[in-house]
Amino acid sequence: MIRQIEIATNGPACHEFTAELSDWLTSIKAGQGVLTLLVRHTSASLLIQENADPEVQADLLAWLDRLAPPADHLSMGWITHRYEGPDDMPAHLKAAVLPSSLQIPVDRGRMLLGRWQGVYLVVHRRAPHTRSVVAMFQPA
Repeated sequence: MIRQIEIATNGPACHEFTAELSDWLTSIKAGQGVLTLLVRHTSASLLIQENADPEVQADLLAWLDRLAPPADHLSMGWITHRYEGPDDMPAHLKAAVLPSSLQIPVDRGRMLLGRWQGVYLVVHRRAPHTRSVVAMFQPA
């Protein structure tokens, strides 16, 4: 079973969509199996991360900005891909270090995430976009 999830974004952020995935698994009466997720963009990522303290997401985004600042930053003069703005190539670099797909075991219709884990779309571009995540549940 496959579902496409659309997430409206408004700049760099971590968008948790764990509840939407849980609701979908319940609606399809998922039993035991594997949930596979794929973000259909080259400037966004998927991540399983702590969902108890929002400072974790803020620190993650700050670290990513230190790792790959905008192309107009002095340290990024080597970047040649600038067609869509100074955040374009750095967004691709950030997406290259974070996963674009995830697999999560499911038992009795529930994702086997840890107590403080959530599933996030991590957005790396500044402009508003609608990002698409494909979810596929494969029964065991």
